Amino acid sequence: MAHAKNHDYHILPPSIWPFLGAVCGFFMLIGAVLWMKGSGPWLFAAGFVGVLGVMFAWWSDVVRESNAGDHTPVVRIGLRYGFIFFIMSEVMFFAAWFWSFFKHAIYPMGPDSPGIDGVWPPEGIVTFDPWHLPLINTLILLCSGAAATWAHHALVHENNRNDMKWGLILAILLGAIFTVFQAYEYSHAAFGFGGNIYGANFFMATGFHGAHVIIGTIFLAVCLIRLLAGQFTPTKHIGFEAAAWYWHFVDVVWLFLFAAVYIWGG
Repeated sequence: MAHAKNHDYHILPPSIWPFLGAVCGFFMLIGAVLWMKGSGPWLFAAGFVGVLGVMFAWWSDVVRESNAGDHTPVVRIGLRYGFIFFIMSEVMFFAAWFWSFFKHAIYPMGPDSPGIDGVWPPEGIVTFDPWHLPLINTLILLCSGAAATWAHHALVHENNRNDMKWGLILAILLGAIFTVFQAYEYSHAAFGFGGNIYGANFFMATGFHGAHVIIGTIFLAVCLIRLLAGQFTPTKHIGFEAAAWYWHFVDVVWLFLFAAVYIWGG
């Protein structure tokens, strides 16, 4: 009885994953610098694989803690707050790219007189027509978000695991189609990443969003696997809730990108 748990918190055991994650992230940083200096991508790739391994092992531990009953109501509140703060940090990340795009669009740098002779988009840049493939991709991503919401409603309000399964499948397929279409769009771009500020801003903003779409699609796929394993209930589904929040964040960011970069900035 001296070791009986009489509180609502979960005391974590010592874990090697934070240390290994920091080490692998450090190797990614150094590897990226060396890669830019022409030394090859190998150190960066090794660090990246290490980070993926740490993520898999760490989150597997979190899932096991949940299945063991360690995620009490108080713990679940803390997990929700933590993920909300993570999304807030992601908002600030994209704010930097929007700031750069708006700054250069409103005050374009001319060859002689900044802000006077400059034009936006820069001369020679042929932008995408926002009402063709970008609009199709917008509708695809919004439909994917609606499918994720359907899956969430099916679990929480109806405890209908079959509808949740098909909602997740639809959201994942639409997310994958979005990625394929964006890759097709990139392959037909009339401008490159280097040599002009428009291309740099365009590919950094939309490219990082594309990376988030891939991550979110994997996040939803993991939730589908866990659902098929019978791990979610109407009262305990923090992992899926976090995935749905992340996916809606990706939706909202794309709407701002579509309006600012494709329509206004083009």
